[in-house]
Amino acid sequence: MRQTGPLPHDEAAPLNPYLTLGMATCLAILILLAGMAVWMRKRQARRAGSMRDLLDLADRLELDLKTCRSGLQQAHAVMSLNPDLPAASEKDARHAVDAGLRALLQQRLWIRDHSPAASQHELDETASSMREARDRLQPLLKALAQAQTELNSAMREQIRRDSDH
Repeated sequence: MRQTGPLPHDEAAPLNPYLTLGMATCLAILILLAGMAVWMRKRQARRAGSMRDLLDLADRLELDLKTCRSGLQQAHAVMSLNPDLPAASEKDARHAVDAGLRALLQQRLWIRDHSPAASQHELDETASSMREARDRLQPLLKALAQAQTELNSAMREQIRRDSDH
């Protein structure tokens, strides 16, 4: 009579080679899919970060340009004989700032219309362009602030002299 029950170790049936190959293939596909998911997630995170950077740069550049315009208006109002009539240099400065604001509007329109389909390189180039514009504007803003400080000091000194006489 034959014994029914578990087979001894040395009589175990070998694994089916097709089953082993199928399991290895499934495992390889799962690893590949997981790798692709991680890669796509990183890509999306980088793109979202680039978009946030672009919008933040546009906001900061706009603030810089408006600060520049305001400072120029204040300086010209203090220096002009008739603050209600802008001087030629004030008109030139206003035109330059307005041109900067128009260029910024064009950048914002590009972001709105083209950024969803833009490559990462295009997003990076646009951000780089905005950073360069801000970098060029910063020394001008500092010089304008310094000139405004000096102008205010001179005005206070003039008022003090006038009140002493």
